[in-house]
Amino acid sequence: MSVLDKKVAAGSDMIQYVTVVIGGQLFGLPIAQVHDVFVPESVTRVPLSAPEVAGVLNLRGRIVTAINMRRRLHLPPLEDGQMMAVGIEYKHESYGLVIDTVGEVLTLAASSAEPNPSNLDKRWAEISGGVHRLDGQLMVILDVDRLLGAMFTEPMAAA
Repeated sequence: MSVLDKKVAAGSDMIQYVTVVIGGQLFGLPIAQVHDVFVPESVTRVPLSAPEVAGVLNLRGRIVTAINMRRRLHLPPLEDGQMMAVGIEYKHESYGLVIDTVGEVLTLAASSAEPNPSNLDKRWAEISGGVHRLDGQLMVILDVDRLLGAMFTEPMAAA
């Protein structure tokens, strides 16, 4: 059951999202899943890790696995500019999703969420829990279970 399904089943009529931009696309993370927003510094590469794993870092005494979302979505690296990260927790582990920019917090009606459109880019659809149509823009709801679950349950390809 996705985060969206849980909210709708619980009867909650409004959901708050922290918006982020990755490769020009607007994504929304349910605010309940976001612990921190930070600038990733001093990331230590982990040998033989998945290509999406940028490395690990120390965030206020916690070891955080940094996930490069551009690489996860098969997008080219960011040319320049300072990257941001959104701290989340998944299965009692801390992760930092390295993204292009952090936007605002949006409060949207749960009933306005829609399933993924059939023409949604496959890279986005595999980590999406649905979409919200905003004024002239589509916000893809990031589903952390789909994002990290798929990454760490798939067998690693030989390098």
